[in-house]
Amino acid sequence: MKNLYGLLFLPLIIISLFFSEINQDPNLMRYRDVVLESMQSDLEASIDRGAIVYKEYCNRCHRPKGKGMGKSYPPLAGSDYLANNRTESIRGVKFGQEGEIVVNGKTYNKVMEPMNLNDTQIADVMNYIMNSWDNTQVNIVTPQEVAAITK
Repeated sequence: MKNLYGLLFLPLIIISLFFSEINQDPNLMRYRDVVLESMQSDLEASIDRGAIVYKEYCNRCHRPKGKGMGKSYPPLAGSDYLANNRTESIRGVKFGQEGEIVVNGKTYNKVMEPMNLNDTQIADVMNYIMNSWDNTQVNIVTPQEVAAITK
């Protein structure tokens, strides 16, 4: 329920940043800070769970520090593909991936089998990957976003 309130009031918080009257009201500023902390802790919790999923399912091919393996498995560390292809990246984890992709200027063409993860596990591992090894995403991947992605 806490997550729902955070998502529902996010537009209010963003608007509040632009209206000086709200920024001058200590009660509203405190509320904004509590909601932002809640959202941050949700992302942090997802990243922690995603680290466990990564170690179990992704580590073997993409390696512990996300550097990949030679020409076979692309790096996730500092990946321009992750940064620029959010939906396709989630789809690859959800359904597997085959065909050429270009990551950091190098072409990879190895099949990645589907991991058979549920939407929450996919969201968590994506949040971990997208916030590790010089990757930074501020928009949390949610199970609802994952569920909406189709083959």
